[in-house]
Amino acid sequence: MSPQILDNALAAVGHTPLIRLEKIAKQNGLKCNLLAKVEYMSVGGSVKDRIAKAMVEAAEKDGVLIPGKSVVIEPTSGNTGIGLAMACAIKGYPVIITLPNKMSLEKEASLRALGAEVVRTPTEAAWDSPESHIGVAQRLQREIPYGVILDQYRNVNNPLAHELTTGPEIIEAVVSTPSTSARPSSGKVDVIVAGAGTGGTITGLSRAMKKAHNNDCIVVAVDPKGSILAYPDELNKAEEGKPYIVEGIGYDFVPDVLSRDVSDIDHWVKTSDDEAFDAVKTIMRQEGLLVGGSSGSALSGALKWLRSEAGQKFAETEGMNVVMLFADGIRNYMSKPWFLNIAMQAEPSPLAGVIAQILKKGTQPTLADIENESFDAL
Repeated sequence: MSPQILDNALAAVGHTPLIRLEKIAKQNGLKCNLLAKVEYMSVGGSVKDRIAKAMVEAAEKDGVLIPGKSVVIEPTSGNTGIGLAMACAIKGYPVIITLPNKMSLEKEASLRALGAEVVRTPTEAAWDSPESHIGVAQRLQREIPYGVILDQYRNVNNPLAHELTTGPEIIEAVVSTPSTSARPSSGKVDVIVAGAGTGGTITGLSRAMKKAHNNDCIVVAVDPKGSILAYPDELNKAEEGKPYIVEGIGYDFVPDVLSRDVSDIDHWVKTSDDEAFDAVKTIMRQEGLLVGGSSGSALSGALKWLRSEAGQKFAETEGMNVVMLFADGIRNYMSKPWFLNIAMQAEPSPLAGVIAQILKKGTQPTLADIENESFDAL
C-alpha cells in the first residue's frame, strides 16, 4: 500500500498481503511454504474489486460508459457488485445489481449502502432462464435507456485484471522474500490454488504465472460439489446440480472467461461445503484471518491436492511455494448459519470452565480448582 495520500478509494484496490500459514502447514505435516493472498484487505473487501475497477475504467476509455447517462447493470453473486457499486459511487454512475436469493443479506446491505439498487432472483433458476440473475439483468438492460452490462462472465478485463495485478503482486512478494536456512524458498511460485467462479481469477493467475514467471507452475482450480466447472466433465457427474451453500464459486454453466484448457489449469479439485467451512474455522482459529467460505474451499482443495500423488512431491519439499487465493472476508457472511455455528456454537474451551468457576455465585475457586482445568489445552 502506498504511504502517500490516495486520490480516491479506487487507488486502494488490491495491493493485498501474501501471508505465511505456518501453523496450518505444520499441523498438516507440510514441508512446503503454505502462503495465502488475502484479498479481503482490498478496499472493497474482496478480489472482485480488481475486476470492477478494470471493467469500469476500460468501458469509460472505450466510450461504453457515458458520464451523466449510463446506468451500470450487473448480475453477480455479490462481490463483483460491491466492487462495481464502490467504483460507480466514486465515478457517479447509477447501479443495478441482480443477485440470487441464496446470497447473504450482508452483501445486499453493502450494495444498498453504496447506493446500488438490488433485485433478488430465484436461486434455483437456471442461468439461461429469464428469471435468473442473468436473465433479469438482460431484461433491465433492454428496457432502461443507456443501460450497460459490463458482463464479468465475458469481459476480457476480468482475467486481464488478475494477469496484470493479482499475479504480479504474488510474484513480487515471493521473489522479494529471501530464502533462509530457517525459511527456505525456491524463489518462485511453484503452485497456485484458487476457487473458480466466473473463472477470471484462476485464468488470469495462470497466465501471469506461466507466461511471465514460471512456465512449470502448477495451477489448481477448486470447484464446489454441485457445480459443473471442473474439467474433465466426469469430475462433476456424481453430484451435478446438487445445491451447495458456499458462495462466490461454482456455476451451472461455463463462463467465457474461464479457460479449462489443460495448458492453463493443470488440476481440478472438488470440495464440499463441510470441508470448506471446517477449513474456514481452522484459518480463523489457527491463523487469525477472518475469511469467507470460498477461502475455506481454497484451503481444503489445496490440502486435498497436496495429499494426492501429483501434489505429494510439492508437499514434501522444503522451499516449494504453494500460494492460495483467499477471495474475501467474513463481513459478507456473519448472519449465515454456517458461520454462527463456528462462532457461537463451539465447544467450551478449558478457559471457559475457569471463567465459570470464578463467576459462580457465592464461590471462590481455589488454586487447585484452577490448576485442574487443564491449561495445557489452551
